[in-house]
Amino acid sequence: MNDTTVTLVGNVATAVEYRETATGGVARFRFAVTARRWDRERGLWSDGGTSFYTVSAWRSLGANLAASVSVGEPLVVHGRLRVREDERDGQRKTFVDVDALAVGHDLARGTAAFRRAARAESRARADGEPRPGDVPSLGPAPERDPWTEAVAEAVAGAVSGSAAETRTETRTETAAPGAEIRGKGEEKSAEHRLVTTS
Repeated sequence: MNDTTVTLVGNVATAVEYRETATGGVARFRFAVTARRWDRERGLWSDGGTSFYTVSAWRSLGANLAASVSVGEPLVVHGRLRVREDERDGQRKTFVDVDALAVGHDLARGTAAFRRAARAESRARADGEPRPGDVPSLGPAPERDPWTEAVAEAVAGAVSGSAAETRTETRTETAAPGAEIRGKGEEKSAEHRLVTTS
């Protein structure tokens, strides 16, 4: 395919509209991209012209986008560029659309918290494939994050290992059958005992 893919950095200009269609859910919004130029005379950055794009996101991307994005938020949109001409009010107009493949917040201008989407298992078909129009729903943030726990354990291990080095030695002593083994002031008649030293 000879699709033209673009990556746009800008702001959400309109509220995200989400609706179900025969081929799945779709989210649409207008996206404003303002050029920034260096003004040599004034010695500072200035805003140039603003271009507007209609961004469409299908199925799970559309559902997640509708649940995550508000007007004014900075985004990075990557997708296929579509330029179409239409006649409205007796005039020929050109529209530029982007069929989004990936959308994310622009972390150069703020922070975001990611939550993994949980698929609706009950709506899956018998062959395991999702039905048309099925979209994942956002679940609550997990109580236990294995990545965070692993990092915390590694840091704790490094701190405790550098503070004091501990060694545990385990050995097994074997006595002759019926022999008595003495330890810690008492007699024992076991054949084996486990001795642990710190």
